[in-house]
Amino acid sequence: MYLADSRRPAASAAAPAPGPGRSARIAPTVLALGTVSLITDVSSEMVTAVLPLYLVTALGVSPLGFGVLDGVFNGASAVLRLLGGFLGDRGGGRHKAVATAGYGLSALCRPALLVVRTTPLIGLVLAVDRVGKGLRTAPRDAMISLATPPERRGRAFGVHRAMDTLGALAGPLLAFLILRAAPGGYHAVFTVSSYVAALGVLVLVLLVPGRSLRSTPAPAARLRLRELLRLPALRRTTACAALLGLATVSDSFVYLLLQRRLELSAGWFPLLPLGTAAVYLVLAVPLGTLADRIGRRRLFVLGHAALLTGYGLLLARPGGGAVLAAAVLALHGLFYAATDGVLAAAAAGAVPEQRRGAGLALVGTGQAAGRFACSLAVGALWSRWGDTAALAVMTAVLTVAVAVAARLLGRLTDDRGAGSG
Repeated sequence: MYLADSRRPAASAAAPAPGPGRSARIAPTVLALGTVSLITDVSSEMVTAVLPLYLVTALGVSPLGFGVLDGVFNGASAVLRLLGGFLGDRGGGRHKAVATAGYGLSALCRPALLVVRTTPLIGLVLAVDRVGKGLRTAPRDAMISLATPPERRGRAFGVHRAMDTLGALAGPLLAFLILRAAPGGYHAVFTVSSYVAALGVLVLVLLVPGRSLRSTPAPAARLRLRELLRLPALRRTTACAALLGLATVSDSFVYLLLQRRLELSAGWFPLLPLGTAAVYLVLAVPLGTLADRIGRRRLFVLGHAALLTGYGLLLARPGGGAVLAAAVLALHGLFYAATDGVLAAAAAGAVPEQRRGAGLALVGTGQAAGRFACSLAVGALWSRWGDTAALAVMTAVLTVAVAVAARLLGRLTDDRGAGSG
C-alpha cells in the first residue's frame, strides 16, 4: 500500500472538479490527440518494424553497431524532453505549438531514410527523429492530463495509448504487405511512411485546441529544474523510471531474439510487433482504469514484473516455437499497457498544473536515459558473449530494479482516486 507519506501532490488543487457526467466521458482534446498519435504511429512503426532487419541484413551493421543506433533511436530524446516540457509550460501553455514542432521534425526524417546509406548518417537521422519525439511527448501528455479530471487520468491515458496502439498495429502490417509485394522493398516502406507522417501533422494543426492551461501562467523562476526536484513524489518516480529503464531491453532486441529462436524469414519479421500491439490495444483502457483504482505506481511496478517473466521465458525455453512467441509477445504487450500511459498519469499528479509539461518531461527523461544505456549495454554484451548472455544479465538487473522500485514507490502516498497521481 502506498500510504507511508501523508502529503498529497500539489497538482490536485489545480484540477477542476468534475461536473455531472464529466468524469465518465473522454475529453475531445484526448480523442484528437489520440487520432494524431494513431496516424503518426502508423508511420513510425512502419519504419521501426523493418529497421532492425534493414540495418543488420541489408546494410550489414554489427550487433554492437545496431545497439548504438538503437540507443540513439531510444535515448537521444532524453534531454529534449525537458526542453519540450519547459517550452510548452511557458506563456500560459504553448503545448500545442511545441508538440507541432516535434511532430513536424519527425515527419521530415522519414524521406531522409531514402537517401542515407552509412551508419553515421542513419544515426544522425534517427537522432533528429528522436529530437522531434522528445519535443512533442511531454507537451502532448500535458494536454491530456490538463483536459482530464484527476480521478480519470489513468483511463484517459489508456484511451490515448489504445488509439496510439491502433497505429502500432497498422504500421507493421502495412510494412509487411509492402515487403510481401516487393521483397526487399525497404525504400517503398520509407516512402509510404513519409506521406502518413505528414497527414498526422495536418490533423494536429486542424483538430487539436491551441491553449491548454486554464490558470495564470507560472513565472519563469518557478519552472527551474531544481524546483521540480524538490517535489518528493516526482523525484522518486523519476528515479524509479530511470532504474527500471536501465533493465528494459528495447523492442528491437526482443524481436531479434524471437526471430532467431523461431528462425523466421525476413518477410515475416515485421509481424512480430503486431503481437505486442494487439495485447496492448486490448488491455490499455482496462489497465488504465484499474490503475485509477489500485494505484498507478503499483501497477507500473507490476508491469515490469510481467516483462521480467517474459525475459525468463526467453531464457528457459530457447526452442519454444510459436507457443513461446505468443507468451513473450503477450507479456510484452501487458508490460506496455501497465506502464506507458500509467507512468504519465502517475507523474501528472505529482506536479502542479503550471509545471505539468516539465514534470512529465523529467520523468520521461529519466526513463529514456535508462533505456539508452540499456541498449548500449545489450549491444556490447551481445557482440561479446552472444544474445543469451546479454538477456541473462538484463534479467538479473531487472529483478533487482523491480524490488528496489517497489520499495521506493511503496513509501509514497496512495495515488488512487481524485487529486492523486
